[in-house]
Amino acid sequence: MKESETLDISLLGKEYQVVCTPRERESLLEAVAYLGQRFDEMSKKVRSSNENLAVMTALNIAHEFLQLLHGRGFDLPTLKRRIGHMQTRIEGVLAQQEKLF
Repeated sequence: MKESETLDISLLGKEYQVVCTPRERESLLEAVAYLGQRFDEMSKKVRSSNENLAVMTALNIAHEFLQLLHGRGFDLPTLKRRIGHMQTRIEGVLAQQEKLF
């Protein structure tokens, strides 16, 4: 069984090869898509070279990550409460649907 594979990706118009395990493939592709989206968002705000764009995007992502890591900027109790309300509403709608059949 192959332990790692090479994955071809493209970011900021450049091609890269990265090595990952088969288990990491999907999450890595998701990360590439996320990073590409963030580059697109940042490029609308910053008119500069790809290198500066990459650094500014990385800085923003690192800042957001640290905010989450240290519990700032992310209200987990409120999020859990909202998810609970949504789940209750979904269950209510599904219960009504079951009565129709």
